[in-house]
Amino acid sequence: MGGPSLPATDTSLKQLEFTPKLPNVRYQCTPPVMSMAELERDIAAEASVDLVTIAQALHWLDLPTFYQQVKWVLKSPNGVIAAWCYTVPEVNDNFDSVFLKFYKIDSKPYWDPARKLVDDKYKSIDFPFEPVDGFDHTRPFEFKSERLMSLEEIFTCIRSWSAYQTAWEKGVELLRDDVREELKRAWTEDGIDQKVVKFHVHLRDGKVGNIAEIAVDKTH
Repeated sequence: MGGPSLPATDTSLKQLEFTPKLPNVRYQCTPPVMSMAELERDIAAEASVDLVTIAQALHWLDLPTFYQQVKWVLKSPNGVIAAWCYTVPEVNDNFDSVFLKFYKIDSKPYWDPARKLVDDKYKSIDFPFEPVDGFDHTRPFEFKSERLMSLEEIFTCIRSWSAYQTAWEKGVELLRDDVREELKRAWTEDGIDQKVVKFHVHLRDGKVGNIAEIAVDKTH
């Protein structure tokens, strides 16, 4: 039995192209700024949502505006917002040393300053929500995600970076031949084509709580 589709949004068509397509998810490219009327029409009605999630994107947003919209769509008092980021992948000492050089030196000029909030693991990002039941803080909570990947999948991940896309728009190919070859040598040193890649994920979550009615102008 099929249920209603869940909205998944991004302001970038390029990012949506990298998204695995699921049958119960409605993918939508939205403008960077949305009016409350557009939010209600295209995303969700007031107090109609149990959970809002933001993966590797909270640091890009106009937080006061975004949080106002989140509090408007979430059910009070127990609607939950969960926002997480992940730091650079880890494979093994040899590959990680090459990859970190690529991340910290080669790609550094093309990262937006907001990337520092990710490097800080979302510890310092503004997060005005109440702890979920059973906790006395909104963390960040760290956990590890692992998946079996090939080097080509690592390259695909790199191409999804905003830094890669910014460099590309400036006429710079971050994954130039010599960089690819250096990463390939480090990857294939042990003779194993697919490896377990670890991503450290840092989660902030909280509930909306009992909030006063939010006054909004739906015409702007």
